[in-house]
Amino acid sequence: MKQRLLFLGPPGAGKGTQAQQLAEGQGLLHLSTGDLLRAEVAAGSALGQEAEAVMARGELVSDALVLAIVRSRLENHSGGWLLDGFPRNVAQADALAALLADLGQSIELVVLMELDDAVLVQRLLSRGRADDNEAVIRHRLEVYRQQTEPLIAYYRERGLIASVEAAGSVEEIAGRISALLG
Repeated sequence: MKQRLLFLGPPGAGKGTQAQQLAEGQGLLHLSTGDLLRAEVAAGSALGQEAEAVMARGELVSDALVLAIVRSRLENHSGGWLLDGFPRNVAQADALAALLADLGQSIELVVLMELDDAVLVQRLLSRGRADDNEAVIRHRLEVYRQQTEPLIAYYRERGLIASVEAAGSVEEIAGRISALLG
């Protein structure tokens, strides 16, 4: 079974839900960049203090800082892992590949969760977040496509992409992902 995974997909495809379930079920280290940053801040680590200062200024945390946090989690971890939410672009993917090569690890499979835009919009609207309206959601999907299409091509060229239909119940989607992992 493949043990070093990357999840990609548009907002609302269910990446976080599926990643968390799979990580718990298979004993994989779940590396969600948002969760990692919050954990480092909560722990008061040097990296966390640096991240907190950046976020307090309303800025995005740099790729270098995110990579440092990912490195800190993987360098003494010999088991499987699942990256969720990073990388977001080709430059980050190249930096991640260099980091993983340095650690003697590599991505075994990139799970691309795909879902029709109409379904994505309905899912995101049903979350009931104040800042989610159809225009905002469609814009987020467009930004996702602009940033992520080159990333999908990057991993496809390396033979790592496997697409999963992200429609249906949580259990049905989990079954499709499990089938890909062997």
